[in-house]
Amino acid sequence: MPTDLTGSPNRGNAGLVDILDRVLDKGLVVAGDIKVSLAEVELLTIRIRLMICSIDKAEEIGLDWWKYDRYLSPGREKLLQENLELREQLQLLERRVASLTRGAGRRSRASGKALTPD
Repeated sequence: MPTDLTGSPNRGNAGLVDILDRVLDKGLVVAGDIKVSLAEVELLTIRIRLMICSIDKAEEIGLDWWKYDRYLSPGREKLLQENLELREQLQLLERRVASLTRGAGRRSRASGKALTPD
């Protein structure tokens, strides 16, 4: 006769996987306060907030602090700096192209010729 200890291991694993999937999908919040008092004088209060969810769910509700933590995203500063430099180069190139097209337009109007691509 099977007992709880000899039951099917797959059933237990499937239940755990289902529970974990549901917790990560929906999220789980545990909140509590710990207060240390001596002779009815509060000496210390510790507020504990624990949230367990998937990264997708966290981003959906507006939590993305790990993206900006320099210890969790060490290469991020370098990428941001490189992105800024590339944007500046792009703006410089756009200004050059705009000035070249304005200069070419003035020359074609002065000579009476239309611009034709080579």
